[in-house]
Amino acid sequence: MNAKKDVLDNGPFFHGTKAELKIGDLLVPQHLSNYQDKKSNYIYFTATLDAAKWGAELARSKSKERIYIVEPLGDFENDPNLTDKRFPGNPTRSYRSKSPLKIIAELSSWERHSDEEINHMLTSLKKLSEQGKNVIFD
Repeated sequence: MNAKKDVLDNGPFFHGTKAELKIGDLLVPQHLSNYQDKKSNYIYFTATLDAAKWGAELARSKSKERIYIVEPLGDFENDPNLTDKRFPGNPTRSYRSKSPLKIIAELSSWERHSDEEINHMLTSLKKLSEQGKNVIFD
């Protein structure tokens, strides 16, 4: 876990979603996952805009895609679903926490991945799911 003397990343941090939130709101674990039909034990976030865009674009909802700038209010760790599993190290600078994230701001504009890139990612994720490999260790 992240300790004051051993900070994993200084941010800024982002959370991509389709949920409509307000400045000051807290994102907390134990809500329905954006990606699976279960409650999540962690809240996930990233220090890269690209990873946050994927979070917003792939979230299960027909609502507007949103990216929030967030502040972790407690300890956090590398997201083990990505770190050293899909990519060596943590190039996506992806993290998770059991502590809340505070909404600091919403990005008013950002460039989406192309429809072709998004469809390719959705197809890849569907294939992994069919193979039983699209598992989030939560």
